[in-house]
Amino acid sequence: MVSIKKNILQGIRVLDLSQFLSGPHTTLLLAGLGAEVIRVDNPKTGTALAKTPIYYGKEGPSFKKRDETDLGIAFLKRCRGKKSVTIDLKSEKGHELFLKLAKESDILVENFSVGVTQRLKVDWPSLNQINQRLIYCSLTGYGSKGPDCHKKGYDITTQAMSGLMSVTGQADGPPTKAGTPLADTISAGFALSGILAALYHRESTGLGQFVDVSMIDTLFSLLFDDPIDCFEELGLNFQQGNRLVRFSPFNTYPTKDGWIVICCGTDEMWKRICVAIRKEELGLEENWSRMDWRVSNNEKVDELLINWTSAKLTKDALRELEEKDVVVSPVQNINDLLSWPHLNSRGMINDVEHPQLGKLKGLKAAGFPIQFSAAETGYKTPSVPSGTNNYEIFVDLLGLEESEYFKLKEESII
Repeated sequence: MVSIKKNILQGIRVLDLSQFLSGPHTTLLLAGLGAEVIRVDNPKTGTALAKTPIYYGKEGPSFKKRDETDLGIAFLKRCRGKKSVTIDLKSEKGHELFLKLAKESDILVENFSVGVTQRLKVDWPSLNQINQRLIYCSLTGYGSKGPDCHKKGYDITTQAMSGLMSVTGQADGPPTKAGTPLADTISAGFALSGILAALYHRESTGLGQFVDVSMIDTLFSLLFDDPIDCFEELGLNFQQGNRLVRFSPFNTYPTKDGWIVICCGTDEMWKRICVAIRKEELGLEENWSRMDWRVSNNEKVDELLINWTSAKLTKDALRELEEKDVVVSPVQNINDLLSWPHLNSRGMINDVEHPQLGKLKGLKAAGFPIQFSAAETGYKTPSVPSGTNNYEIFVDLLGLEESEYFKLKEESII
């Protein structure tokens, strides 16, 4: 019997009122699972993502907008698989139209500052009154309640406030943020989990609910998996660089032509490392053979390995360690990633399409990061300009008369 793969969230409609990264990344993931995601953009200004540098157009990437083909790369990547309508939420007619659309939707995602949705009258209590099955997800820096909930937050401020920056980087170095907007994207993953859990809960209750995601909460929950609150008592620096305090060796090591990572999670693996670097006696020596001693003497362990790795080409160091079944990896750069056959074979390196120019040669985006045996995932349509789906949604779905549709358009309500 031939099975037909379907999208997991086929038939689920999502309203996307979000901007920048945490919200759009959440709805991008929902689109990748097959939901019908509808961006709700401003009819006069469109989406900020399209107008935010870095741009990409017919002349390639640029910090400056040169012509009408230059669109924000964030827009080209984060709005894939989504539809777009335009509604002036501040107008009475626009608000009425939005409420009609909310009645026909399953999920709403927003990342406004606390208080904005109340002023726009599109907050959870208001929408719950007209659609009790609606799942309403709010992503904010500090959550929807608490003494600091009204603070505004960006990725770097939440990395700072959560303590993540204080434990990132080399010992005694300055506070350091992660290389990508980790707070935004991690929060999006938590938001997706919350939304899917609420959908499952709705199956048994018939009711939607409010899903409150705080970027601070998500980072804190990850940070305190480590015994970080015991570091001072143990005499450890909060900034451990690339080390992990529980294991040794566990660090980055220089080679003749790059860097590698060596990870040792057991004393048995330490013995294999010693064989690979031709120091077999240290795999059996009373102190060196014990993880607790090595963790307490990381400097000596790292010095031993650096002496070995720095005399090797990366490929030779990897080969010799992998032959002994040691967990090891090169430190790849972006060009390495884009040319890596493994990622390509898993459909993770996707072409980016421009709404006017088609497929772009110099730009790639990530595919959907979860694969299922009985369901399709991925982004089947490119990012579309604001209002592309107005007629489809307002006339075909909501049943607006054409005369009313064109009147709203003329009045810049849509």
